[in-house]
Amino acid sequence: MASSKRTALVTGGVQGLGAATSRALAEAGITVAAAHLDGGETAEAFGRETGIPVFEWDVSDFDACARGVAKVEEAVGPIDILVNNAGVHRDGMFHKMDLEDWEAVVRVDLGSMFNVTRHVIGGMRDRAFGRIINVSSVNAARGQAGQTNYCAAKAGVEGFTRALARESAGKGITVNAIAPGYADTAMVRAMPEKILEHILETVPQSRLAEPQEIGECVRFLASDAAAFVTGVTLHVSGGLRMG
Repeated sequence: MASSKRTALVTGGVQGLGAATSRALAEAGITVAAAHLDGGETAEAFGRETGIPVFEWDVSDFDACARGVAKVEEAVGPIDILVNNAGVHRDGMFHKMDLEDWEAVVRVDLGSMFNVTRHVIGGMRDRAFGRIINVSSVNAARGQAGQTNYCAAKAGVEGFTRALARESAGKGITVNAIAPGYADTAMVRAMPEKILEHILETVPQSRLAEPQEIGECVRFLASDAAAFVTGVTLHVSGGLRMG
């Protein structure tokens, strides 16, 4: 990392892949703030265990993001590294999908890209430094039955990433996406055993990712070693996505 102290905000940063990312960045000497919504005891326990300050707001609400980012920067300083990790899923076959389930996923998984990033990009441009890492999914490229809302939103994340990378390249800001495959999280482990077995059959490495493997890839994209990497989507899926 750079010699000067960096500060990161990780949305959805208190559980699953977000928690692993928060830990990985903190281990690199970065000051980390983790945002969540309705994390409850999980968020409190994460903060106590790691010493990472936690903040609660709804990333689908633009004004709540303005207030939340202001509180983070007041507490830990200007945000140099932003990890847009927060997301939800409301799975269901498209011909049965409710408008609410469509809008909820697009609002959080894609809308939050604007809502959060808009409040940090100006400071990054002023300081001529920034790292923005947006969490997509292997299914943005592969497609997945029952996830038209999720896949559409995550594909939008990757388009957002490439466009913002072009706009920001001359300002010392890199913008990249990471597209995890299936990881060993509580959400994945909650799947019916037969479905999980089928998923593992499709993964060339025949296993789930460890959450810290995803966190370490985010840490690389946030580092000085990745200063010449921008506008890319890094697939971390055990070979599930090739080509």
